[in-house]
Amino acid sequence: MSGHSKWSKVKHQKEASDAAKGKIFTKLANAIIIAVREGGGITDLEGNFRLRLAVEKAKNLNMPKENIERAIEKGKGNEGMGRLEKIIYEAFGPGGVGILIETATDNKQRTVAAIKNVLDRGGGSLAGSGAVSYLFKLMGLIRINKKEKNLDEFTEIAINVGANDLDEVGDTIEIYTMSESLHKVKEALTKKGLSVESAELFYHPITLLPINNKETALSVLKLLSSLEELDDIQRVFANIDIPEEYL
Repeated sequence: MSGHSKWSKVKHQKEASDAAKGKIFTKLANAIIIAVREGGGITDLEGNFRLRLAVEKAKNLNMPKENIERAIEKGKGNEGMGRLEKIIYEAFGPGGVGILIETATDNKQRTVAAIKNVLDRGGGSLAGSGAVSYLFKLMGLIRINKKEKNLDEFTEIAINVGANDLDEVGDTIEIYTMSESLHKVKEALTKKGLSVESAELFYHPITLLPINNKETALSVLKLLSSLEELDDIQRVFANIDIPEEYL
């Protein structure tokens, strides 16, 4: 899964940078609102796993407690239901890269127009439903600081608790699980004494597309970053395999 990890590392670093600037709090709040609504209005973290993930991520990125509580209230309707919903759009980028664009929007026309504008300027195009999604699979991703143990120890523990795979990415070990096993594996790792930095569901590319042309690689990375800058965009996933030096 190293191809995913390279792009994942870039996104993770950018996310931390945006959080330091307070730029990401609106997106975190939207994720919490949607998690409450998709969970049938359940605000108990033990009874709504997606909400727990959203809240844990918000806390890890230092989102103020009052912001989190306000988002939960909005999600259950105490501050107006609104029309915020999660929609995933599919697109192709330079070199034929497949892209999934996860959004949180209360205005589909505005969101689609903004996405099309970025895609047009970046050499991409919006795709029909199903044209790209089959290239990805929803999975769990758990991050742990690798300083706690060596890679062999992490591998043995991950296998024993039911993980599918793992990757070494800088100072972090990324552990992959089936989507339905994320909570169970996360809890098992915690019981093993490991400090989980983050846990989330993500769309893992089933087949990676190697991009060895530097110009194309940089065009793809610029497009993905531009998409993630849009206010309505939550996350962007791509099936790219780009050489480390281009990052």
